[in-house]
Parts: sequence; C-alpha cells; structure tokens
Amino acid sequence: MPQTIIEKIATLHTAGDAGGPVHSGDYLRIRPKHIMTHDNTSAVMGKFASIGAERMHDPKQPVFAIDHDIQNHSPENLAKYAKIGAFAAKQGVDFYKPGTGISHQVMIERGYVTPGSMVVGSDSHSNIYGALGALGTPVVRTDAAALWSTGETWWQVPPVARVTLTGKLQPGVTGKDVIIALCGAFNHDEVLNHVVEFAGDGLGQLSMDQRMSIANMTTEWGALAGVFPFDDVLHAWLRERAAWLADRGTPRYTKEDVEAWAAEPLCADDDAAYAAELELDLTSVIPHVSGPDHVKVMRSLPDIEAERVAVQKAYLLSCVNGRLEDLHEAAKVVAGNHIASHVDFYVAAASETIQQQAEADGTWQILADAGATFLPPGCGTCIGLGAGTLEPGEVGISATNRNFKGRMGSRDAKAYLASPAVVAASALAGHIAAPSTYEACEPRTRIMRPDVKQTSKSVSIVDGFPASMTGRLLWLPVDNLNTDGIYSGAMTYRDDVTPEEMAAAAMENYDPAFTGIAKKGDIVVAGDNFGTGSSREQAATCLMIGGIACVIAASFSQTYVRNAINNGFICIACPSLAEALRGAHQNNDAATIPAGEATIDFAAATITAGGAVHPFTPLGEVPQEIIASGGAEAVVRQRLRND
Repeated sequence: MPQTIIEKIATLHTAGDAGGPVHSGDYLRIRPKHIMTHDNTSAVMGKFASIGAERMHDPKQPVFAIDHDIQNHSPENLAKYAKIGAFAAKQGVDFYKPGTGISHQVMIERGYVTPGSMVVGSDSHSNIYGALGALGTPVVRTDAAALWSTGETWWQVPPVARVTLTGKLQPGVTGKDVIIALCGAFNHDEVLNHVVEFAGDGLGQLSMDQRMSIANMTTEWGALAGVFPFDDVLHAWLRERAAWLADRGTPRYTKEDVEAWAAEPLCADDDAAYAAELELDLTSVIPHVSGPDHVKVMRSLPDIEAERVAVQKAYLLSCVNGRLEDLHEAAKVVAGNHIASHVDFYVAAASETIQQQAEADGTWQILADAGATFLPPGCGTCIGLGAGTLEPGEVGISATNRNFKGRMGSRDAKAYLASPAVVAASALAGHIAAPSTYEACEPRTRIMRPDVKQTSKSVSIVDGFPASMTGRLLWLPVDNLNTDGIYSGAMTYRDDVTPEEMAAAAMENYDPAFTGIAKKGDIVVAGDNFGTGSSREQAATCLMIGGIACVIAASFSQTYVRNAINNGFICIACPSLAEALRGAHQNNDAATIPAGEATIDFAAATITAGGAVHPFTPLGEVPQEIIASGGAEAVVRQRLRND
C-alpha cells in the first residue's frame, strides 16, 4: 500500500517488528532518534526515578536544553538547573545551559534534527523540526521517562493532510503571515490531530527561517506535526550547517551525509492517500493579525489598522520568530526611528548564536537605537515568565506563537500575534500598524475532505478497565479550551506544587469558580479541540487529582489525550453529546454548567444522557491497558522488572 512521507518516517522508527510498512491509525512502539526536554527535565527525572530506572537506555538519545525560566535567578530555580546539569553529566547526556538558546533552536542549530528522522520533544512546539524534513512531534513527560529508560514509547500514526502552497509571496509578506493565514482560513479543525505534509510550487521561494515559522505554528493550527519535503532550499541550508558544525568540532552530520540525503530524498508515493487536502495561494496572502485571546481569530492589517488599536508592549522573540531573518525584518522597519514613548519593545534572539550574528552585522545596534529592551535567549515572556509580562488592561502585539488569555501575563490583558515587521511597525506607531501598504485581500483557498460520520463500534474490555461509568456532567460551553486555561503556566515549572494545590488551580484561567462547583466523580464535557496549546501534563492530572472521573469533548488536542492516557485518565471524543449540551444550554452564559447525569458504556462505545444515546470513538486495547495499569509509568516499571 502506498505511503505518505510521515508513514515512511514512522516505519523507519518502529521498534520491533511492525509487520511491514505502517499507515495512519496503526499503534506502534517507536524509537525516535532524539528526545528533547527543557526545564521540565527535572519533572522527568522524578518520573525516571519513580519507575525504578537508574541508567539511561541510550545516553545519546536524550538532549537537555534549558530555556523556559532562565530569568529566574532564585536559589530554588538555580538549584534545579544545577541538579539537571549534574544528572546530565552523570548519565552522559548532552546538556545546554541557560542562555544557550530556546531548546528547539538548539536542536536544529546543533545538528540533532536531520531529514527523514523522527525527533520528539517534551514540548508542544517540537513541530518545528518538520522544516528540515523530519517528523518532529510532541510527546509528554511520561513518554520522556519511558524513552530515557527503554529507548521506546508508543505512538499512533495520525491521519495525514496535504497542504499545497502555490504562487509567490508579495514583498514584505513572511512565513508568519502564511501560518496565520492558514490558521485563520482553515479554522474549523480541518487538520486537528493530523500531520501536515507541505507541497506545491510555492515552497521553492520559502526560506528555511520562514519554513521554521510555519512548521512551528502548525501546533496552533491543531496539527501534531508539519513537515516540508527535501528540496533545493533545504539542501543548500544543510550544506552550510554541516560546515558550521564541522568548524565547531561537532559534526553530527557531514557534507557527505547531506549529499546522501539529496541523492535519495524521502518523498511520498504518487498515489499515497491523504485524509484531507488543502490549498493556499501565496499570492493572496497579506499580513494578518491573530487575536486577541485566540490564534484562529484572524484580522487583515488594512482592517485592524483602521481601528488604531493602542499597544503598550511589543515582543520580538520566541522559537517561532526569533531568528536572524526575523531580526533583520524588524530592524529594517525601525532603522533611524524610535519606538513610541508609551510602548515597551522587548527583543530576544532564539539562541546565543543568533544574537552574536545580529551583533556582528549591526542589527542588534539598530534595534537598541530604536529603544529595544533586550532579554536573554530563551522563552520567558512567551509563557508568562520573566520580564515584560502583560499587566491588567494592557495590550500587546507579539511575534510569538500563542496569545491565549492569561498566557503572557494577566488574564485581563489582550495579546495579538503578528509578524516581526508588523510588531516593529506597531511599536513605532503605538498602535497596531503595517510596515507597508497592502490592499485588502482574503486568502484564496481550496479544501477537499472526505465526509466522515461517527458511528458506534463495540470493543473488548481489557481486565481492570471499567465496563461503564456514571456521573454528573459539567458542561463547559467553549471550543479550543487551552492548557493555559486549564492549568496556569505560572505553576507549570514549579516542582514544589502539592497535589492539593494542583487540584485547586484547575481551570483557574478559564473559570475561577470551577473548583467550587466540581465534585468528585463529575464528568467534564466541552466543545472542540479541548486541551489545545502546550504539552503540560498538569492540565490532565490537575483534573484527575481533583476527582474528575473523565473528560468528554467534541474533539481533543491529541497531545492532551496522550498526557491523560499516560497518567491513567480517560478522555472520550463524542461530538454529538457536546452538540446536544450546547443546544440545551445556549441561553446560559455561565462558564461551568451542571448538566444532569450520564452513563458511559465503554464496551458499546455509547453515552446515555438526557434520554438520548450518543456514540463515541471507542478506546482501543492500547489505551485501555495503560489506564488499567494506572498509567504508562506503571507499564514501564513492569517492563524494567521483567527485563
């Protein structure tokens, strides 16, 4: 049977005998080339110890790169970083200290990501590795511990969507504008939990920096990965990178490797099957702004510029837009000018290497002369940590990848996303503004997608898994409820949070009244794409610790489901129940609504509520076994004992 690029990469990284080429829907044991962790390494260390592991299965598979809370110089945080460094030295793992750069940039710069490889990270923006023709996808902390101890974890090959980019971008339009256009134009979960393969004649004029921006934000689009093919642009970039690595004595790949990849590039079979096919005419893309509070709310620059939306803070930083090309674009806009007196303009390079390059070519000085405030190479403000976070009532324009309510500071602030050039122009003007004049234009798109209807399908129940469950429903009338809303980013990288504190923080940014309404045994029901956003596992475990029996949603972020299953927590996709509750409570404006009782029959894959029976996607044997065992850690612990 023909294969997509994704299916071919998954086949190459299958652990054990998969019985031949794999395809979408198959459950696999996988052995990725690398597993990246950052500040969350300390949490994975705890899991590693709790499963009884002492030594890394393959010390060259993990990479530790500290980046998230590097502006925090408290004794506690410095001690945590020192502990991670000592653990890396003991285990023989590559360790990159705070200030080296954002973990994803480090993985790419230092040669860990290669075409045709599968590289996973305990971070939701691991999708960025797809710019290099790799399968980069997020895993969760429990997976990371399993990979450290056994070299393997589980994975289900997702459906694959092909996105064809045609035409040529207008001058001044960037990769960030392309991905914002895709998120806004296809905002009905067309690629939710898919892997996206990019194709088309428009690819040839997209630089590697632009591809990294696009691949990175396929996460916000709802995809599990976004992969570009091997072509002349990537070939030339890899040759330069191989020379850079050789000069520094770390030839993780050589020019000979690059030519070997070019001689036999991995590509999809001509008659490979795709779950969805989308098209975007790049000629029709103009700068857009996302927000506030949602990535998929898109406004064209001519439209929003007319409103003169005042901004107090502007941000040029992050793993999506902190590279040299991004800094150059912003510098061209601000050169010879100064930012508005009421605006703070924060700038951070994606790595120390990029900062050094920007300093050497004069870009850094141009930004300094314009009034930029520099932050160290790392994440920081993007996740609401360190200097420059949004205060109540403030508006920010940001070249980051997420603008969820409360993510970059106060939940009473507003954040918009845009390209580096738009951020720079807005910092100068003091309101959201374009660096150039563009005629209003809607992106020209096309979509082809099979009509898939959900039906019930009975499954066998493994020993230890419940045959049924009954509980009170709590209806959350919201789509795209993100992990920042479920569990605050401010608590995510604290290692001293007690279970009681975790439970009390559940849904804090979504509905502060939630914990006063929820009771043990309740079943949460929400709309589409529940758990979108970061890969923090606490967004699942805080609900489980608080006594929530399971979560039902019209659809989920697959990373959220992975976190839930790995921690023994049940998630069920049932769009018809969500739609019924949406209709029944459409006149209720509460954020958390008690909605009667329901019974879940796991064998029949049905939910009975309000006198109606709703089919759901059944839980197969793999997730049942993990949940019945008490989570993936227990499964790995048993495997280590057996070995």
